[in-house]
Amino acid sequence: QCPEQVILEDRCFVWHYTILDGTGGLEIGEGSHIGAWVGIFTHSSHLSMRIYGRHYLDVPQNQRVGFRTAPVRIGRFVGIGAGSLIMPGVTIGDGAAIAAGSIVQSDIPPHVLAGGNPARVIRNMRRFDQRMLREHPELLPWYEEWQQDAGGRTAANAASETGSPVRHE
Repeated sequence: QCPEQVILEDRCFVWHYTILDGTGGLEIGEGSHIGAWVGIFTHSSHLSMRIYGRHYLDVPQNQRVGFRTAPVRIGRFVGIGAGSLIMPGVTIGDGAAIAAGSIVQSDIPPHVLAGGNPARVIRNMRRFDQRMLREHPELLPWYEEWQQDAGGRTAANAASETGSPVRHE
């Protein structure tokens, strides 16, 4: 866990007017891009505020009934579209893409496009990766490098899932 801290790995990009809440712990993996007006929340206090009313601030945060914290983990090379909200306790897998304006309330697997309210998996992005790598084979070593670093499948292994072989010459 990463309580009360924000960890940004190398090469992250966070656009304007984005909220990064570290109350419950937040990790953002290498190379991830967070769009403008995104809110990433690791706590929820709405229940606690309604219970305590005007006395909410009189009670220390760690003693408030109904105050919930949960870490958020965003994998490596994830893209989160503008205006999205990521709720407490969510994990977003490596290489995932979140469509603009989405509300992510549950875990998102690696290498998928997810979107909507609530966010749901729309498609597996491996087929898109394969098409791009066929058009630009010079990028295959870089793609495979980050896949192997994360313990993931190589592009050649992923091709067997999509039925679209990538030829590395």
